[in-house]
Amino acid sequence: MRVKNKYVLLILLLQLAFTHAAFSQLLTEKFPVFKNGETITYNAVYNWGFIWLNAGIVEFTVSETKYKNESAFLFNTFGTSLKSYDWFYKVRDYFQSYADVNTLKPFFFERNTSEGGYNVLDRCFFDYNDSLVYTRIKKTDKAYTEDTIKLKKNAFDLLSAVYYTRNIDFDKYKVNDKIPVRILLDNEFYDLYVRYLGKEILNTHDKRKFRTMKFSVKLIEGTIFKGGEDLFVWVTDDFNRIPILVDAKILIGSVKATLVTTENLKYPLSSEIK
Repeated sequence: MRVKNKYVLLILLLQLAFTHAAFSQLLTEKFPVFKNGETITYNAVYNWGFIWLNAGIVEFTVSETKYKNESAFLFNTFGTSLKSYDWFYKVRDYFQSYADVNTLKPFFFERNTSEGGYNVLDRCFFDYNDSLVYTRIKKTDKAYTEDTIKLKKNAFDLLSAVYYTRNIDFDKYKVNDKIPVRILLDNEFYDLYVRYLGKEILNTHDKRKFRTMKFSVKLIEGTIFKGGEDLFVWVTDDFNRIPILVDAKILIGSVKATLVTTENLKYPLSSEIK
């Protein structure tokens, strides 16, 4: 089933879909809303009719480091299929991003994925002096390529965008406001948008309850996505801005990302209703 190899990429796309084109003026006063050692884990679930498959786990971590003598955050994401499904479709996906500690602009991005025997190695080096991105890509069915792309303003890689979005002050938006999004993916820039749908109380499958902000996301139409606003995200209505639930319709069924655990959050998870 081809959709399974999209879980990690999907979760990244879902979370990054709040990145605003105005880059910095709408950041929360609590910036940054995460700290060294933060770890967040999600289950990746596929649903088709009465079929529910808990098919994988995705973990996001934050650490402080240096990148070419610049202070940086190191963001890592590792996704894996459950061992019980490895015989059918084995997934081992790894994403890494180094980003500036003050702006979260990316310095370097790497995507190293192995999905059902199909491998992708994608590296991006961001040069802000010359406004260029140097890319190196190798895929199982394609030859190794090197390319140079003109860097557009306010663009993020998938992973740095995830963390930048959590720092936006969403209280400045009204219901049905559209927020522009610009991402770099597979050597192309995409200008998308997210629509703010207001606040909502969310009850999770593990019997937890949260105050959340709800968004819909305009997706890129492709092999698994229908395109349009068929994706919904519920984010904690507190200083952490953590996605609690992601729900996306695909060509066959839907996929969901559900929060499992959090460690070393910078702020209390005050959105949870006890």
